[in-house]
Amino acid sequence: MKLLDFTTTFPDEETCKAKFREQREKQGVVCPKCGCRHHYWKTCRSEFQCAKCGHRQGLRVGTVMHSSKLPFRDWFIAMHLLTATKHTISAAELQYQLGRRRYQPVWEMLHKLRSVMGKRDGMYTLGGNVELDEGFFSTETAEDEKDEKLKAGVGSQKKSKVVVMAETKEPLVPKKGQKQTAVRYIKMKVVENLKSDTIDYVAGFNIELESTVVTDASSSHTHFKKMFKVHKSQVIEPKDIEKMLPWVHTTISNAKALLLDTYHGVKREFLQAYLNEFCYKFNRRYFRGVIFDRLLDISVMYRSDFEHRIYNHCLAA
Repeated sequence: MKLLDFTTTFPDEETCKAKFREQREKQGVVCPKCGCRHHYWKTCRSEFQCAKCGHRQGLRVGTVMHSSKLPFRDWFIAMHLLTATKHTISAAELQYQLGRRRYQPVWEMLHKLRSVMGKRDGMYTLGGNVELDEGFFSTETAEDEKDEKLKAGVGSQKKSKVVVMAETKEPLVPKKGQKQTAVRYIKMKVVENLKSDTIDYVAGFNIELESTVVTDASSSHTHFKKMFKVHKSQVIEPKDIEKMLPWVHTTISNAKALLLDTYHGVKREFLQAYLNEFCYKFNRRYFRGVIFDRLLDISVMYRSDFEHRIYNHCLAA
């Protein structure tokens, strides 16, 4: 949705609230007490009342806005800014744009939206031809690691490990300089280690078993031949990585550039949230005109798993 369309469609709090109610009724309101799907709208209290047991629930209950006291229009503006461009927005910048005095509620709002993005993408699996490799993202060290001597290389406390998967297809007519395959969908999952059991779990959960999986010859991938229909692996020289696993490393580079452009530093525990946003928007890159509507849909469908926390403004990222 373009900026002018957004401001015209949602000029005030009431229009945003009415749209959110419309989406809830479209998805179907379920009584948490008896499971009944028939409700009445109590205008005087802005609540749904169950037609069977009389239980009442607020408009935000069970949605991404559960327990939030921010205005509906703040949420709508946040959703618009997250989906209007390929880039993202920091909580500090959104706080300024909304004119809010407190940073914490705005920061939580963004993380809740990223949480439901991850939930939605978690419903789908990759299939067909899938590239898989591991990426290493620079993150801030945890409090209990700050006094430790920093390790070098991939084992560094400043490097978070991410399993990256890209579903690809061959382009119809490859042009000069174009990659031999075209990317469809991607997934990125933060992991604690690169042990084969860990990688097996992530790959098995996110890739269809009838797929053809392409990887390097890492020992972390030794079980793939038994897990998937076809497993293609070979020793890949660093200079050839872009040729053998082109889309995995293109998306890793793009994700790193996006995070570096927007944030001074990302805490490890929040890296998955930012990757959720990156993957959600990448997977819907051809639907820019309706991606706001899709985010609004899942904001009604899902309650965020993000827990309320108190963090220093400068360290929250």
